[in-house]
Amino acid sequence: MSPPSKGEQTRGAILDRALDIASRLGLEGLTIGSLAEATGMSKSGLFAHFGSREELQLAVLEHGARRFGEQVLAPAVTIDRGLPRLRALFDHWIDWTASSGLPGGCILLSAAHEFDDRPGVIRDAVAAGQRRGLAVIERAVRLAIDEGHLREDADPEQIAFEMLGLILVAHNHRRLLSDREARGRARAAFEALIARFAAPRAATRRRGAGAAR
Repeated sequence: MSPPSKGEQTRGAILDRALDIASRLGLEGLTIGSLAEATGMSKSGLFAHFGSREELQLAVLEHGARRFGEQVLAPAVTIDRGLPRLRALFDHWIDWTASSGLPGGCILLSAAHEFDDRPGVIRDAVAAGQRRGLAVIERAVRLAIDEGHLREDADPEQIAFEMLGLILVAHNHRRLLSDREARGRARAAFEALIARFAAPRAATRRRGAGAAR
């Protein structure tokens, strides 16, 4: 892969600043004007990169999703298939909500609340991104079934639904309620979820490992 061009580097730096603004103020708080002030660029210079405010907002969502992929998905797929990978995916996702490097937390989650009842291309993009995230979980669950770690009748959609729910409530408790135990509570709930669907042999091995400790 060739190194990014100067124009690509400039656009990336602009999107980093835009992502910070959107994280703090929401996507609606992100405008060409606010970005021009933050970057020291002219509005006309920014319009050369983004033809409209809506295009800028979409680019910021894509940029946030790319960061998410680098910090959550890429590390998880290097882990062994099955429950190890599913656990890694959950752990990285939970940690991303706190350590994304964004002042206002995960832009993908905040945008979901901001646009959940506002039809349009931004809402469509947010929903598409969340569906892709659910699909990633479902694939990881299916691999865990194939590896014999989860029962053959385990429902990937149900597990993905509950995993995302745990991620969302952990994000809420950590940021809104300042709950320092949010991560631990989410991990305990995740293990209870997995135990419900664990294959008999996997459950036996886990109990045996616990007894050995």
